[in-house]
Amino acid sequence: MSDLTPDKPSHNEDDYFAREEIEAKRKLALQQAQETAAQQREDLKKLHYMKCPKCGMDLQTLKQGNVELDSCFNCHGVWLDAGELQHLLGGHGHEQGGKVMGAILNLFKRS
Repeated sequence: MSDLTPDKPSHNEDDYFAREEIEAKRKLALQQAQETAAQQREDLKKLHYMKCPKCGMDLQTLKQGNVELDSCFNCHGVWLDAGELQHLLGGHGHEQGGKVMGAILNLFKRS
């Protein structure tokens, strides 16, 4: 007589379905972790967006030429997005770039 009967699945078949179930649960856990990480990044962005990294107060946007500066009127910090400093300095020539930076610094001189 054979150990395998039509009514009873084989041991290999049980292992296959167990591995498939484990893999499906692993993928689900990975997907949930990615969604949680994305949600946490979004929550952090909402919490810190347009807040001064130095003192935590609200940043104000000031237009200086073609660049928008994020400025804090509490601690007088000026924050630039990626590429904006190069645009201010390099895009206008050395002399004009210096004038632009001087104008920016004059915005925050204390009386």
